Amino acid sequence: MRVSVKSLKEYPLFLKPFFWSQKKRYGEVLMPGLVWGRVPKLFSTVALLYGALDRKSSPLSPSLRSLVTVRVSQINWCEFCVDINSMTLANRAGSMDKVEALDHWKESELFDEKERAVLAYTEAVTYSDQQVTDDIMAEVKKYFDDDGVVELTGLIAFQNLSSKFNAALDVPAQGFCKMPTPKDTE
Repeated sequence: MRVSVKSLKEYPLFLKPFFWSQKKRYGEVLMPGLVWGRVPKLFSTVALLYGALDRKSSPLSPSLRSLVTVRVSQINWCEFCVDINSMTLANRAGSMDKVEALDHWKESELFDEKERAVLAYTEAVTYSDQQVTDDIMAEVKKYFDDDGVVELTGLIAFQNLSSKFNAALDVPAQGFCKMPTPKDTE
């Protein structure tokens, strides 16, 4: 990593419940949390935003949210984000099939029309050489009202923030999701 993390005892007391929750949920404290935690106000703000986007009452289904987060993570070359978000997608989807096909979703029959509209929008927002066209937005609006579009756009923007942050600081994968290597697929 390009920045160091502190020992857990060096972080402020109010961050300890976040770290305890991560350890309980994932079996260990997440490296990005330790990095963001170097600036506790940033950590708290990012954690609150993530919580708002990943709530149960979101108009975006958990599986759809995971598709978005993995795809943005792939585009931004964030090893940590691909790792943890792929695990979450596999759990939410019930298999690794969509995780393994996501990099080539346009050629895959695994994704329904709603997922295709969301993935096209996700790529248009994320890739710097693309833009959101009226046609792309019309496809998204077949499935979401204006509030849903705002939420989807917020999720894509958040995941771009998160994955670009982690990629820039070279935060490594923590081994949550065993991805097939070319040797495994031969």
